[in-house]
Amino acid sequence: MSEIKVPAMGESITEGTVSRWLVKEGETVNQGDVLLELETDKVNIEISAEESGVLEKIVRQEGETVEIGETIGTLSAGTGGGSGAPASQPAATEQKQAAAPAPEAPTPPPAPVAAAPESSDSSSKTASPSARKLARERGIELDQVQSKDPIGRVYQDDVKTHSTQAAAPTAPPAKAPAAAPSAPAAGGSTYTKPVERQRMSRRRATIAKRLVEAQQTAAMLTTFNEVDMTAIMDVRKRRKDKFKEKHEINLGFMSFFTKAVVGALKKFPTINAEIDGEDVVLKKYYDIGIAVSAKEGLVVPVVRDADRLGFAEIEKSIADLASKARSNTLALSDLQGGTFTITNGGTFGSLLSTPILNTPQVGILGMHKIQLRPVAIDAERMENRPMMYIALSYDHRIIDGSEAVRFLVTVKELLEDPESLLIEG
Repeated sequence: MSEIKVPAMGESITEGTVSRWLVKEGETVNQGDVLLELETDKVNIEISAEESGVLEKIVRQEGETVEIGETIGTLSAGTGGGSGAPASQPAATEQKQAAAPAPEAPTPPPAPVAAAPESSDSSSKTASPSARKLARERGIELDQVQSKDPIGRVYQDDVKTHSTQAAAPTAPPAKAPAAAPSAPAAGGSTYTKPVERQRMSRRRATIAKRLVEAQQTAAMLTTFNEVDMTAIMDVRKRRKDKFKEKHEINLGFMSFFTKAVVGALKKFPTINAEIDGEDVVLKKYYDIGIAVSAKEGLVVPVVRDADRLGFAEIEKSIADLASKARSNTLALSDLQGGTFTITNGGTFGSLLSTPILNTPQVGILGMHKIQLRPVAIDAERMENRPMMYIALSYDHRIIDGSEAVRFLVTVKELLEDPESLLIEG
C-alpha cells in the first residue's frame, strides 16, 4: 500500500484545497492516471497515480484544505480486491442514514414544521468534517440540513443555519409557519426572499485578500490621460494581412501597448521597481504582466523580457498565455515575477476605471474602450477620432505625482506615433 501525498508546488504555495476526486474508492487506476485536482491560490494542479493499483481510501474529501506533504489517500498495489471494503462503507452509511429520520417522531411540533421544506434533500449527504462534528454536538441529523453547495455537500455554515432556523419557530408557536402562505395576514407577509450561498473558490478568496492588502499597504493613486488611436488603427489596417500571413498571428493592440510601456519604463525606472522594507529594488529587466479574465477570476501571466521581443513574439506570447489561462493550464512559472502590469477593461466595454496594484509591483496601466469622440484638431477644426482613456495607478510612497504624469504622457506619445516604438524599443 502506498500513500498519496500533496506534492511541493512552488516556494510561495504551502497549501491547497481538494477541488475534486476523479476516481472513487475501490476503482482501479493505472500509473499516470489523474486521481484528483488540487486548487491552489494561483493554479489548479492534477495529482497522478505513481503506480498502478486500487484507490483504497480517500483520506481528505473535496473542499478540505491540505498542506504540502500531507497524506490525502491510499493506493493498494494490484488490480483487484480493493472494491469489496469500500463498497461496505456506503452500505453501512446508507443503513445509518436510512434509520436517521426515525427520531423525528418525538420531536416538539415546531421542529417538524421547520424541517419540512428540507426533507426533499437526498438521504445520502456528504459533509465536511467540521460540519459533521458540529452536527453531532448539536444533535442534528445531516439528512435534515439543507445544503447551499451546488453539488449538495454540507458545510459548517449550513449546519449553523439549520440550527438557527430550527430554533426560530419555538418563539411564535405554530402560527409563524402558517403566516408565510397567507399573505393577507396583519402586519405584512413573512415571505422569505430566495438567496443562494456559494462558497468562494480558493483562488477567488486569494484575489479578494490580495486586492484588499494592496489598498491597505500601498499609498495608491491614479492619474489619467487619453490616447488618439488613429495612427495605430491605420497601421493595423494597412499591415494586418501581411503581418498575419508572415507570423501566423493577428496584430492586436496589446503589442503596441507593451512596447510603449517598456519604452516609458526605461525613462522612469522607479515605476519598474518594488519596495523591500526600507529599500527600493530597481529592476533592470521588463517582465510585463498581462491581466486575463479566467473562469476562476483574474490571473496575471507574465510576458518575459518584453523589451527583447518583437511585435509578433509579444502577440504570440500573450495569445498563448491567455489560452492557457482560460483552459486552466497555466504553470506557476507563468505567473511568478512580473515588474509591471497591463490590464484591459476595454474588452468588456469599460470606458474608465482605476486599476488596483498587483503588489509588490508599484505600477499598473489600465486600458479602456476605444470610442469615437469629437476632438479639436486646431482652433478651427473638429474631427471624430477613436479615443481611449488610459489610467496609471501607482504607489505614491516611491513615485511622485509628476513622475507618474510624465510616464503616462510618454506612453501616450509613443502610442500616437507607432513608428517611434521601433526606435524606442
